Parts: sequence; structure tokens; C-alpha cells
Amino acid sequence: MTSTIAFIGKSGSGKTTLSKAFLKLLRKNFPQSSILMVDNDLTLELSDSFGIKTRNTIYGIKSGKHEYKTGIPEGMSKQEYIEWALEDIIIEIDENVDMIASWFVTPKDCHCPSTKLMRDSLSKLISRYDFVIFDCEYDLKYLNLLIDCPIDEAIIVSKCNKTDIALAAKIADSSRKYAYDGQMGVILNKIEKDKLSQGAELLNNFELYLLGYLEKFDNPDCEKMMETLEIIYSRMNLRQIES
Repeated sequence: MTSTIAFIGKSGSGKTTLSKAFLKLLRKNFPQSSILMVDNDLTLELSDSFGIKTRNTIYGIKSGKHEYKTGIPEGMSKQEYIEWALEDIIIEIDENVDMIASWFVTPKDCHCPSTKLMRDSLSKLISRYDFVIFDCEYDLKYLNLLIDCPIDEAIIVSKCNKTDIALAAKIADSSRKYAYDGQMGVILNKIEKDKLSQGAELLNNFELYLLGYLEKFDNPDCEKMMETLEIIYSRMNLRQIES
């Protein structure tokens, strides 16, 4: 069964850094599991962070601008073509780790047949993986325009100040109806310890669940950060790490 994690929040909050950190955490603790990284951010920052200049996207398939690696096979139905095209744009990051980028997405009120076919094909693709990590544009609404997918854990990444936490509350309000029965929580990022109690109080006032906090780490791959993420992961609505 596929477990899904979506990182949402203000641009610059650290969504992409945490997406990659959780990838490292999952690879360490579930080494045999398959993982799909979905770059759902218009800036394609996740792709850039892997040193990949993404030219082929889900939008490219729909718009007819995709540059295929091979010739298009003949005799395919539209559904078969979309499924084949999605396979063509998947980027292998490492063993058991793939990535795909969406870029622009089509509104749900678009009635062109390819929109439903694409959503069905993406659902089928996602179901093949043990874990899927979505690095999102802002909230779950933009992701939901791409695909109807139950989100097991929606993580709002926020800085620890009144303005950003108030924005996190707005993001939570706009995202809840797309989170289905999953859990939604906040990770306070790049926090100074003396500000933690203030941040926790603000989150409580907005009725937001604090999953955990991360200090300002010079190296986002350091051992201390990974230890902190393991604690945060233990509070999440996901398959747990065996001790």
C-alpha cells in the first residue's frame, strides 16, 4: 500500500530541503521500499536540487511539447499513450528512487478527455510505489488539480513568527478538504530554541498540530537533523520504523 507525504507552505520555508531530508530518512529505514518524488512546484526547485534541468514534464505531455526519448509506438489507445509518456519522463534518481515533475496543471473544470486520462494514469503510477513524496507549490489545492490522491501526511513547513504561522493557518484551511482522512501538522523550521514556546502557543491558538521543530542546521544532512526527523516521523500517520 502506498504511503503519501505532501510538503506544503510558503515559498522559501524549506519544503524542498525537508522533502529531500525525508527521502534520506525513508531510504535509511526502508531500504527495500520504492520511492517516487513528485515535483509539484512551478519553480521545479526539487529537480534543480538534484542537479537536474527538467525539460520534460506532465504539462509537456498534455500540451504536446514533450521531447520523447524514443519514437512514439504505433497503435496505442489514448490511455496507453499517456501511460507510456509518463514512463518516458520519469527520472531515476537512484536505486528504488524516481522523480517526476508536473509544472503547470490543468483546472478540474477542463472537460478535455486527456485530463481524466492523465489523472487516472497518474493514480496508477503512484500506486506502484511504497512511498510518494510531493514537494508542493503552496497548498494541497494545486496538487489536487493534478491528481485525486489520499494524502496520509500533509506537512506545513513554516518559520516561527506570527506572520508565517498565521499564513500556515490559512494554508491549513485551504488544504483540509483535500487531505481526506490523513493527518495534517506543522514543522517549525530554522527555529531558535528560545522562540519555541512562543511558536507552540501561536500554533495552539490557530488549532494547528505541532509535529516538531528543526533548529538552524549548517548542514541539512547532519546526523543531529536526521535524529530529529526520526522523532518527528514517529508522530506521523505513516508506517512506522521498526526498532
